[in-house]
Amino acid sequence: MRIAVGTKDFQTIATHGGRTRRFLVYEAEAGFDPVETGRIELGEEEVLHLCGDGRPHPIDAVQVVVTGSSGAGFVAHMRRRGIEPVTTLETDPVRAIRGWFAGTLVPAPEPEHPHDHHDGADRQDGHRHGAPGRDGERPSGI
Repeated sequence: MRIAVGTKDFQTIATHGGRTRRFLVYEAEAGFDPVETGRIELGEEEVLHLCGDGRPHPIDAVQVVVTGSSGAGFVAHMRRRGIEPVTTLETDPVRAIRGWFAGTLVPAPEPEHPHDHHDGADRQDGHRHGAPGRDGERPSGI
């Protein structure tokens, strides 16, 4: 099974799945150590928070996406793509995958403001979106 783990630095699990730009890709199955097989680095316009469901996306090559906290919109978006979303408080990608297979992974709580977009430019649909920070996440304090 192919699993993508959203990271802020290709080492530590990112805390905002929809804004993550860097993913480690693993081949993994229960009872075996996950093996890193690749990386996905998204452009600012490709972050999953901004990408519609209708067009192909590099993340479509995986069956599971593991991230830190993610809102209901991100979870629904992944499911529409046929990808199982997994959130976690774990920060280590390999431990997160092992925990998911073992059924012991502690899920991250849903963000307090699951549809919070007060971080940047206006969009035509009335929501406000800004560019993600350097590490693919929202700048602190937002």
